[in-house]
Amino acid sequence: MTSTPKLSDLAGQLADIVGAANVLVDAADTAPFLSDWRGRYRGAAQCVVRPGNTGEVAAVVRACVEAGVPIVPQGGNTSLCGAATPDATGRAVVVSLGRMNRILALDAQNNTITVEAGCQLAAIQEAAQAADRLFPLALASEGTCQIGGNLSTNAGGVQVLRYGNTRELTLGLQVVLPSGEVWDGLRGLRKDNTGYDLKHLFIGAEGTLGIITAAVLKLYPLPKTLTTCWLNIASPAAAVELLNQAKSRFDAQLTAFELVSEPSLALVQQHIPGASRPTASSPWYLLAEFADAEPAAVEYWLGERLADGSVSDGVLAASAAQAKKLWALRENISEAQKIEGVSIKHDIAVPVSRIPEFLARADAALAAAFPGIRVVAFGHVGDGNLHYNLSKPDAQDNALFLACQAEVNRIVHDTVHALNGSISAEHGIGQLKREEILRYKSATEIDLMQTIRTALDPRGLMNPGKLPGPR
Repeated sequence: MTSTPKLSDLAGQLADIVGAANVLVDAADTAPFLSDWRGRYRGAAQCVVRPGNTGEVAAVVRACVEAGVPIVPQGGNTSLCGAATPDATGRAVVVSLGRMNRILALDAQNNTITVEAGCQLAAIQEAAQAADRLFPLALASEGTCQIGGNLSTNAGGVQVLRYGNTRELTLGLQVVLPSGEVWDGLRGLRKDNTGYDLKHLFIGAEGTLGIITAAVLKLYPLPKTLTTCWLNIASPAAAVELLNQAKSRFDAQLTAFELVSEPSLALVQQHIPGASRPTASSPWYLLAEFADAEPAAVEYWLGERLADGSVSDGVLAASAAQAKKLWALRENISEAQKIEGVSIKHDIAVPVSRIPEFLARADAALAAAFPGIRVVAFGHVGDGNLHYNLSKPDAQDNALFLACQAEVNRIVHDTVHALNGSISAEHGIGQLKREEILRYKSATEIDLMQTIRTALDPRGLMNPGKLPGPR
């Protein structure tokens, strides 16, 4: 016979707020909330609390603040930088938003949808589609990630080229502040020039300035046709040239333009059942999507590119099912890498025009420092965001290589910085890059961030250990 774990005084208070069933203290129950998706970070917590509405979130925050207890907001727990994982002290309370998963309103005439923070991204996409609308944020984790987490990391995804990051898709927010007060900014306005645009403080703040509980998001007309193609190209320089040709020809009808290296595709083939090459082998590939473009026009354009040699081979998806298979090759790269084993990962951004230079310089520097290194590079060439991941093919060699992470990061990030880029494009800072960011942001920027954080959270209780901390 098992006994029910005894609740601490704080856990008892939280149970009074959200109900005992929604305060988790047993190790088996809390375990899924205490490690990140990659398995890189593991922490501990007094309990995991699952509020059901904004009022309960506010009451939970007030109780934690009164007790002087750190608060770690958590959505779908798909962070790739440890942003939603507590530290190992066991003092924190994890606030999981998963129960707050309601679609609150959909205004088709205003092209907006209002949702709670715990809504899974896929559910928002489906609700929009049911109203003949598109919510264009598209991520490989869309079946598990939650919109609150997407907002807190300013998630990007594959359609940033056409629609922008999560920041550009957001009109209003509701946020529980570190004081327990509620700021209700759920306004579906595209023009509101009444002072500071406060929502932008919380988008990308990784839960350090408050807990997002709801949002008003932009919708778009649902495309009537999607044309998807997979192309073989010789180099990243060819990818940038093709990108600009496609934008000139198709403008906003070009919605995605993804770069995939041969090592990336090879890992998918090796580890993902049913994955197969759509074309002959090539050093690099492009996956492009066109919305509401005439398929014949796309086919004609591709014919021109084959004729002039800028594309050596390609396939145009003949059905939605075939397009889905092509997208699966791109979207399963991270999963294939996870199966393969640990690698040193980077999520960087440089100006689109400097993607070839970054790859050439970083590849050469790393090959010189670490002979036999394997580079798995892929990402959103349309907005300059690359996922640049490094390992050794042999498991024993890789274990030694991982001990060199600081040196590897320095090579990659110094190269990015020299090209006026960013060491984090869409994954955030979290725990992973908390110290690293201090090297690449100016003292003025860091001081401004710390000033804002201290002003809103003077006791430093909101998601401590993430981003540069309060002064």
